[in-house]
Amino acid sequence: MHFYTYDGSFEGLLTVVFEAYERKEWPTQIGREGEAPPGIFAKHHFVPTQEDKAKRVWEGLGKKLSKAAWENVYKAYLWEQPGFEMLIFQFVRLVFSSKQDGIEENFTESCVQKMAAVGKQMFREKHRMEAFIRFQRTEDGLFIAPIRPDFNVLPLVVSHFEKRYADQHWLIYDVRRQYGAYYDLQSVQIVSLEEAPLSLRKGQLSPEILTSVEPLYQQLWQAYFDHVNIPERKNQKLHLRHMPKRYWKYLTEKKPRMQAHQPIQNKQVPTIVPRLKA
Repeated sequence: MHFYTYDGSFEGLLTVVFEAYERKEWPTQIGREGEAPPGIFAKHHFVPTQEDKAKRVWEGLGKKLSKAAWENVYKAYLWEQPGFEMLIFQFVRLVFSSKQDGIEENFTESCVQKMAAVGKQMFREKHRMEAFIRFQRTEDGLFIAPIRPDFNVLPLVVSHFEKRYADQHWLIYDVRRQYGAYYDLQSVQIVSLEEAPLSLRKGQLSPEILTSVEPLYQQLWQAYFDHVNIPERKNQKLHLRHMPKRYWKYLTEKKPRMQAHQPIQNKQVPTIVPRLKA
């Protein structure tokens, strides 16, 4: 058994792929640095991230896959569910071993089926985030929106909001993963919050930091929501299907709680990950 570990980054995972081919030792499990080997007889090998090796793997995939299937590899990384590293490795190995193009349409392969299913899940979650994100304006003019998606779709929705709100400073903050995307009218930066208080980690904004008219805007939106609602056509089952309860906490029309924000500190942005279109 060969147990490969990496630093948790997308580039690091691609480096694992390169290293496995270089060593000709296929992993039976891939995990993040610090995870315990799956058994006492497993051979543990930590792979440090190397940008040049990751880039070669990524560009090689781009030559053999359609654009959608190529992007799905990155989406599978953002999926974050147990076993996603091995799913990606199995799919990548299948791609590189195939002498023909269009391997992503060979649904007789279980990893191809799974990758397609993951792509659909990520698309659905991305679409919901684009629809359900609600901003609140602070006194310093920053629009903040907390989110808690099931999957790590924040990198996928950035382009949508960068185009839609190009004239505003905004921060979309993932309270589950404790990082956000900050737009400064020029570009989007991946950020973390220094010493974020418990209230922020729970996705709340305190009323003291909000602009004085923010409660009025929220009341207007709630009034509009109530006005367009037709009680006679109420379909709770359909409503929950399109707007699951797990998203209600951050929806103005569902009366979300207030939250707080802290100073922003830049983090390094992945260098080879593509900017996916909205």
